[in-house]
Amino acid sequence: MSQWKQIQQLDMKFLEQVDYFYDDNFPMELRQVLANWIESQDWETATNHEAMATVLFNNFLIQLERQCTQEQNFLHRHNLKRIFHQIQLRYKANPQHLSAVISNCLREERRIISAASMQEQGPLEKSMQNSAALEKQKNLDNRVAVIRSSVQLLDQAVKHLEDMQDDFDFRYKTLQLRDPVERNSQNMKQEVMALQEILNRLDYKRKEILSKMADVIKEIDALVASQLMPELQEWKRRQQIACIGGPVLTGLDQLQNWFTMTAQSLFQIKRQLDKLDELIVKVTYESDPIPLQRPQMEEQVKYLIYHLIKSSFVVEKQPCMPTHPQKPLIIKTQVQFTTKVRLLVKLPEVDYQLKVKTTFDKDLPSGKVTRQFFIPTNNTKVMDVEESSNGCLSVEFRHLQLKEKKCMSGAKGNEGPLTVTEELHSLSFEAMLCLQGLDIDLETCSLPLVVISNVSQLPAGWASVMWYNLLTDEPKNLAFFSNPPRASWSQLSEVLSWQFSSFAGRGLNKEQLSMLGDKLLGQHASYNDCQVSWSKFCKENIPGKSFSFWLWLDSILELIKKHLLPVWIDGYIMGFVSKEMERALLKDREPGTFLLRFSESHLGGITFTWVEQENGEAKFISVEPYTKNRLSALPIADIIRDYKVIADGIVPENPLKFLYPDIPKDEAFGKHYNSQPNRVCPYIPTILIPISLKIAEIQGTAKDQNSQKNGPALIQAPSTTPPPCSSPEPPLSPEMSHMLSEHISAYEIESVMSSL
Repeated sequence: MSQWKQIQQLDMKFLEQVDYFYDDNFPMELRQVLANWIESQDWETATNHEAMATVLFNNFLIQLERQCTQEQNFLHRHNLKRIFHQIQLRYKANPQHLSAVISNCLREERRIISAASMQEQGPLEKSMQNSAALEKQKNLDNRVAVIRSSVQLLDQAVKHLEDMQDDFDFRYKTLQLRDPVERNSQNMKQEVMALQEILNRLDYKRKEILSKMADVIKEIDALVASQLMPELQEWKRRQQIACIGGPVLTGLDQLQNWFTMTAQSLFQIKRQLDKLDELIVKVTYESDPIPLQRPQMEEQVKYLIYHLIKSSFVVEKQPCMPTHPQKPLIIKTQVQFTTKVRLLVKLPEVDYQLKVKTTFDKDLPSGKVTRQFFIPTNNTKVMDVEESSNGCLSVEFRHLQLKEKKCMSGAKGNEGPLTVTEELHSLSFEAMLCLQGLDIDLETCSLPLVVISNVSQLPAGWASVMWYNLLTDEPKNLAFFSNPPRASWSQLSEVLSWQFSSFAGRGLNKEQLSMLGDKLLGQHASYNDCQVSWSKFCKENIPGKSFSFWLWLDSILELIKKHLLPVWIDGYIMGFVSKEMERALLKDREPGTFLLRFSESHLGGITFTWVEQENGEAKFISVEPYTKNRLSALPIADIIRDYKVIADGIVPENPLKFLYPDIPKDEAFGKHYNSQPNRVCPYIPTILIPISLKIAEIQGTAKDQNSQKNGPALIQAPSTTPPPCSSPEPPLSPEMSHMLSEHISAYEIESVMSSL
């Protein structure tokens, strides 16, 4: 089943997440009409290769144009043509950007499919999607609507007050024009009494309006403090979680709606106060409530407007290198990165010449970091109305770069207690907004950044990003790694599963996480209460190994992403299983039953183990791990299909029959087989054959001991770069060579033997 069909079968709560990341940059209509073609292209590789991205972009337009001509529905054809021209204009100058957008959409789809397939959500993900949060949002919707309605009623009341005052003003001036002789007449006295009655009602109405206005202002103040700002903080926390692979970030448009409606109510109250100020120019009197109460209320309204708009200036997209879209908040020197800021208050009065300036490590206290950087490119851009339907003010910086400042003393690098990837930095954004007589200085900053100078620092940098955003919601705690807190295993295991769902399209189940817990913490009855230190996670080597836990896990992620992705997504790689558990699972299975697991002794290696029966006892045989070099030459599915074991006196055969527990291997891996050989005349066809050679009988004592423990030792001899043969004797005897020739051609034997 195609990925897009799987998406369409998800529950509504997951479909809403999908809806979030399909926008004008890549409309969902295109995903629908070109679903199969889109999924068959390598968009991720094209993201980093301009020539490939250009070819894909042109092919994309050809496919879309063909779809337009084939579409029978007039309206659909019209929309596709419009989208065709938009895509052509948007990405013609930068086809790699389209590749990055589509790659990100496909990746997020896989993550959502993986999340939907998980039997149980972790505590962090549950906190992001609980029913109480939905109730709070409904309540906030109602409160904002009630305030808006109250302000509208105040508008009507002020207009009625103005009409009353005009009536009073007319009667009063008319009375003043009367003949002074008539002033003591009975008729005149009645008119004066009527005028006094109008003034009394006018005074009552003024007090009533001011009282209601004070109540609305108080309600807005409470709304902002008790709900609106907490909602903003929760969105920022969700953004942190999304940055490290968590649920797709949603809710900013809803937040903008609340901010905008609240700001509109405040500006409307400000206009009402201005109107009251105009009224007292015409009519005022002793103990008039407007001059007494209006100034204080106006200051309160201005204060609320100032802080509401100031808080609405947010980083919508955290800094990220387009070459590594899944690892935001890591910046490599002299490599372009992008970021985007947004103003959540949408008002027609805003001057669209709002300039935003970026500054790196603004006001950083001395001694906090040993390296200093600056932005050599243009760091100022003007905010503009976004083309999408929400119409917000935003600005995206797409071509920022960092350069390191040369120290005067000539020293360079990190000389303090922190490593390069533990040093945290920040990117600040500043603007000045002049709005209805208010000068509002806008300022916000990114989440803490890790700056690297070499891609080899990327794994350690990503570990720092994960640890920080998992354990704190402070946006400016740049000294975090001076004393990093511990993480509970329940927290950390969920984030580790996110890495696999985000990077590889399938998260980890309980059994896989349990094995990781064993490896990191040792065997425990319950891991949830166990605490993991930063050093143990990322800095200390695994006992007996030359690498840390995180470096080992990250190498597996890279291996899956580049060489094992389809098989991993299908769930055919058990992956994380100890040798003890592996044998317990295979012991009672049919001979030839095998499973795939990741090597614990190699960085980025995968091996398979199968079970054989010998004299009524189960024998477990594992091959030397396949690493990225070998998998680049031969895909894992083809290795499993063509794998052979050669032993003296035994016909070469493929011992792999059933994928655990009992799936025929061709049923599991058949759809991933590549066609071999490549027959191009007049060349002799070649074939890559993965072969293991049993030589247990000629190994030394150490090998014999290992064989007794693990079954016959295998030295693998594939057609890719093999390990050297440890025996001085020829790998094959004449008898064995004769037997092999009955099953494999002489040329194939020569090809294999030349690599041994």
